Amino acid sequence: MPQVDDQSYADPFDSRDRLMLLVADDGAAIAAIGRAAAASSTRELVHIAFRDAAESLSRRSRFGAILVDTTGVADDIALETLARIDAVARERVVPVIASFCADQIDVVASQLTWSDTQLLCDPSDADRYGAIALAGPIGRSTLREAPRDDERRRLHQLNEEVGRIAETLARLARGDGMATQAATTVRDRVNGFAVQPGILAEPAIESSEIRAAIRTRRLRDQFFDRELFADPAWDMLLDLFAARLDRSLVSVSSLCIAAAVPPTTALRWIGTMREADLFERQDDPFDRRRAFIGLTAKAVAGMQGYVAAVRRAGLAIA
Repeated sequence: MPQVDDQSYADPFDSRDRLMLLVADDGAAIAAIGRAAAASSTRELVHIAFRDAAESLSRRSRFGAILVDTTGVADDIALETLARIDAVARERVVPVIASFCADQIDVVASQLTWSDTQLLCDPSDADRYGAIALAGPIGRSTLREAPRDDERRRLHQLNEEVGRIAETLARLARGDGMATQAATTVRDRVNGFAVQPGILAEPAIESSEIRAAIRTRRLRDQFFDRELFADPAWDMLLDLFAARLDRSLVSVSSLCIAAAVPPTTALRWIGTMREADLFERQDDPFDRRRAFIGLTAKAVAGMQGYVAAVRRAGLAIA
């Protein structure tokens, strides 16, 4: 493993991209991250203990990425250190890769808000490998190109799906009728579902309607492999819309559960939906360890338009 002890390290490199800082205390996590770093790039990996992170980050001027693992770290220590890591990453414009266990989702998500952050919950070696490979340029590495073909295809599909959802919601919010099919280049005839002037307002939307759709989707998982029909973006939209109707708040960890996919996948989708201006982050004013996710005005308008269109078509929310 290309690892250098932080106390004795003297920066000999011309390119900051060859140096990654690893902030972690757990021996198994450090070893796993070291294996992933060695396999996915030729950059050097410098280990820093959590207790030394603030000082070390302040005095280092050249590095290309920050890796952090919170396994075994107390919440109060993690909060302070993660906040410092987030600030440094923003200032230096470097990527962050954070790994953690499921019960730390809210703590990590509440502090690491820099856009170039990858969140990995209970990651496998492959997850770590892919994250490091996607974290940016590899300097002088000739081992491989990043991202891998399968990662590139997956990310492309994810971006296309979010784009499709955003476009559909925007059309419904404008009252343009039912969405055109994404798989064809021929535009469908617009169905007359747009609200017309003078028509009475739609009846109020009840959260029970939305939650019934969510329950129906989860019943499907009892009979088919849930991965065959995974649709985390829509599952999260439904959950957040129901919560808004109930005037309740949804934490990051709760939303990951609602997504019905592995937490790392859900966290990636949350980030993508924020970039698409459908989700927004809200700090918990009473608990630094938690952040909430809500729908943007754009998403709310889209969901309201969708429900109205479904009702006019005599269909059930799906």
